[in-house]
Amino acid sequence: MMFRIKIIYKQFLREPLWFKALIISTLIISVLFSSPLFSDNAYYQSASKLAAAIFFLAYGIKFRRNTKIAVLFFIIMVFSLYLAWDHFDEARYLN
Repeated sequence: MMFRIKIIYKQFLREPLWFKALIISTLIISVLFSSPLFSDNAYYQSASKLAAAIFFLAYGIKFRRNTKIAVLFFIIMVFSLYLAWDHFDEARYLN
């Protein structure tokens, strides 16, 4: 298991700078906005799900040669987009 993590980490380090920045920023936004600190505002929850969708889209495009993994990432991305829209819609009706 640790060997696989090392391989993924080394592969991540070989990525272009824009990809690293995109992945790290979407991951941080997703974790930060889904924290209890922002749980009372549905707009932040929507932004969190949207950042997760962008994260899964980026990795889906990256793994497009492996069809099974790419399709899995795209399905998770669509589900994240649905959740983002649902939280946005909920926030719009609450305000």
